[in-house]
Amino acid sequence: MRRELEPWLAGREVARAELLAPPGPKYANLERAAGQRVLAVRRRGKFIIAPLSGGDELVVHLGMTGSLAPQEPPDHVRVRLHLLGEGPRTLYFRDPRRFGRFLVVRAGDYAALPTLSALGPEPFDPDLTAELFARNLGRSRAPVKAYLLSQRPVAGVGNIYADEALWRAGINPATPAAALTVAQAGALLAALRDVLAESIAANGTTLRDYRRVGGEAGAFYEKLAVYGKGGEPCPRCGEPLARSVLGGRGTVHCPTCQPAPRRRRAAPRPAARREGARRGR
Repeated sequence: MRRELEPWLAGREVARAELLAPPGPKYANLERAAGQRVLAVRRRGKFIIAPLSGGDELVVHLGMTGSLAPQEPPDHVRVRLHLLGEGPRTLYFRDPRRFGRFLVVRAGDYAALPTLSALGPEPFDPDLTAELFARNLGRSRAPVKAYLLSQRPVAGVGNIYADEALWRAGINPATPAAALTVAQAGALLAALRDVLAESIAANGTTLRDYRRVGGEAGAFYEKLAVYGKGGEPCPRCGEPLARSVLGGRGTVHCPTCQPAPRRRRAAPRPAARREGARRGR
């Protein structure tokens, strides 16, 4: 989406931002955009960030069902960004379930956006090595899939791509993040990069709501191996894929290719303590 917006949005002056949703922090400071020029269209994790000529930034997050388009959608339009200059005159922000954000902040001030301020490194950052990724994962005993979705160990990984990458790497999604070895972290990082690169090349994944800037669907849906396919045969071993809920999100994995993590045995209590317990001390 960033790639498709930049050619015609960068360099345009904002005439005004028209809010059609109830005002609130998700749409803060939109009035400040008027009169400023869009200098570029950038991305950080799943946030689109457009620096403005007056020292502000336009920050957009699509949530689960949001979209941006120069053609007016039939419903659920929350913001109209009116533009001056050549090209489409309006950018429409559609968000049926209202999980998205469309707001203006001072450049770099993400106090109102804690997820953005706490994002981990970008997945394609060459400085993100297997060792660094393993250290990032080592900060949490939460299930590795849930921790990936927190955006802290690496930015930009959503539910679809977490399932796909964990399957490719042969890692059970319930494995504690801190339990992954450097080798496993390296395999997962490589799988994440492959899945994300393939999806970007296919213009994303359309299940229901997601649409490209021009209204087209993303084609990576046709390449999904496990996401949304609980009960179907595993593409690798043929065993039925298992569906569960992990961290509140639907999760699919192969019990054979992604075996459950081994539970650590509790350390035995010292003999003196066991003897004292038997005597009622």
